Amino acid sequence: MNARHAAVITSLLLSPALLAAPAFAQTAPGPEAAAGERLFRARCASCHSLDAGQNRIGPTLNGLLGRKAGSVEGARYSQGMRDSGITWDAAQLQTYLANPRAMVKGTTMAIAVPAEADRAALAAYLETGSKP
Repeated sequence: MNARHAAVITSLLLSPALLAAPAFAQTAPGPEAAAGERLFRARCASCHSLDAGQNRIGPTLNGLLGRKAGSVEGARYSQGMRDSGITWDAAQLQTYLANPRAMVKGTTMAIAVPAEADRAALAAYLETGSKP
């Protein structure tokens, strides 16, 4: 192999397109999601699970984003939650976590997350840790 062929092969092997992760590869959660996981374990996991079909005092949060509030089979909901008409997205979740009882009259959730950064971290974690 001559020097020209070696240079072409080397440039192809070091091409950024070839070094990029495949489209199907899962990426590790970012720092915000990692902080959200810690918060979830400390503040939410005693009442909620991320495992599909595993309801606790509160419903599973698996697949939460995009789901209609009050719709998990077998979970206990207040009438206010069932009638809320909410479809969960990151913005709705953050508003709810800031003051659950102000957003949904009659909700049984008594825990609020006052810090905006904490709410954003929890939403980021639920996006990465939740499987549809």
